[in-house]
Parts: sequence; structure tokens; C-alpha cells
Amino acid sequence: MQEKRDANGLTEAEFLAQYDDSMYPHPSLTADVVIFRTHDDGSSPDVLLIRRKNHPCIGQLALPGGFAEKGETIETTAARELEEETGVTGLEMKLVGIYSRPGRDPRGWTVSAAYTATVKEGEIRPVAGDDAREVCWASVQEQYGQAIVCIDGKCVNDELAFDHYEIISDAYRCI
Repeated sequence: MQEKRDANGLTEAEFLAQYDDSMYPHPSLTADVVIFRTHDDGSSPDVLLIRRKNHPCIGQLALPGGFAEKGETIETTAARELEEETGVTGLEMKLVGIYSRPGRDPRGWTVSAAYTATVKEGEIRPVAGDDAREVCWASVQEQYGQAIVCIDGKCVNDELAFDHYEIISDAYRCI
């Protein structure tokens, strides 16, 4: 069978040998994880947050997550980052969406795949690790069609790092 050639007469191997991937800028790829905790009494769910230990957004509340490593699937990134930052493992996660708004991360062009999972109260015991100074649960309530993330009765929507409020809101609509 004859090899296929492009308009320039190149085989795929020849094309790839001369291909320059620096012609196209590359975003950094990250994963963020939204874990909701449900209660037997039917009250509003909680969302698992970390308090960032490092720049950028040091001290701010955020979702567990981080950068993909070379050769790693984004699903593996999500599970690894969740374990590194909270010690939580073994959850079945589903994709919430892809987040790519320019400027969403002050470190540069970053595209994130966000995942979600739901656990029952007492099912997991998160502990801070890696880039997390602490972990906490925040209640999520709906008010006028908007998700309100609260800790000790105080709305913390504006204290969430990056675009994590948007990600939590989207994930909340999925549960």
C-alpha cells in the first residue's frame, strides 16, 4: 500500500520530522476537583476547599487541583492532585467542563479540566498536604438562582481563587 502524501508531497513521517511545534503557543494544562458532601438530613451540600499555601493567590480558598505532568492523562492529574492536596483517593469523578478564559490564572495561559464527585458525610477524611495549608468544608446554597459558598455563615464567593467560584457553580448545577 502506498503511503499517503500531503499537498507538499510529504509522507506523515517526513512531515513530522520537519514539524516545528514552537510555531504554536502551548497552554499549561491543569485539573480542578469539586467534591460535594451530602447530608442524610437533606440539607445543602458542602464543597471541599483548600487554603493555598503558595503563590499565586496565597492564603485564598481554592479547589484542590494543579498542573498535569508530561505523559499523564488529565483524569490522572485530577486524581493525583486531589490525593496530594487532601489525601482523598478512590473517587469516581465526572467531567464538569473545560475552563480557558484568558487571564484565569496570573501565571499565564492555563486551561483546566474540572471534575466533580459526591460523597456522603463521613465517607472521606481530607487532610491538608502539598500546596494546601488547610482543608475545609463550605456549605453551598442556592439563592436567587446563584450558588452561595459559605463558611460559618459568611459568604466566601469573592475569596475563592482563580475562577473557582464559576467552576463550583457549574458543578453545583450538575448535582
